[in-house]
Amino acid sequence: MYDREKAVQYAEKWAYERNPAFYAFDDIGGDCTNFVSQCMYAGCGVMNYTPDFGWYYISPDDRSAAWTGVEYLYNFLVSNEGNGPYGEELPLNFAEIGDVIQLSFDGERFSHTLIVTSAGMFPSAENILIASHSYDSFDRPLSSYYFMEARLIHILGARGSEENL
Repeated sequence: MYDREKAVQYAEKWAYERNPAFYAFDDIGGDCTNFVSQCMYAGCGVMNYTPDFGWYYISPDDRSAAWTGVEYLYNFLVSNEGNGPYGEELPLNFAEIGDVIQLSFDGERFSHTLIVTSAGMFPSAENILIASHSYDSFDRPLSSYYFMEARLIHILGARGSEENL
C-alpha cells in the first residue's frame, strides 16, 4: 500500500531541512531524488533490496542507484514488479499527491525529481504544487520552473512489507 498523505507529510516536514537518518547529496550532484525517495519510503515503508536494480538506502555507500538517480528512479518505478513502490508514466493531468514529476531543462535528459504535494481538480502545470530538495521548496507551483519537458510517474501502489512499519 502507498499512503500518499504520509508521503506528503514527510515532504512538508523535511522540505527545508535534511533528515539526519539520510546522507544529504547536495554537494555531490543534488539531493532531489534522495528526498523524493525518502518521501515515497515514508508513504510505503518498503524498500527493494534487489542488487543493481532495486530501490533502497542503507548508507551513503550502500544504496541503490534508483534511490538517488533521476533516470534510475524512473526505470525502477515503471518496471518494478517486486517490493516497493511502482507506477506508470501518465500525462500531467493525472497527477495526485504523492506522485513523482521529473523535469528536463534541456529537452534531452531528465535531471530533477519532485513530489506532488497538491493537484487541482483538473491538474496542470499551473495548479500542481510540488516539494523538492536541491531547490528546496514545499507547495511550489510547477509552473514556476522553467523546463522543456515534464513527466509524471503516477504511483499505483507498493508491494511487500517490512517489520518496521
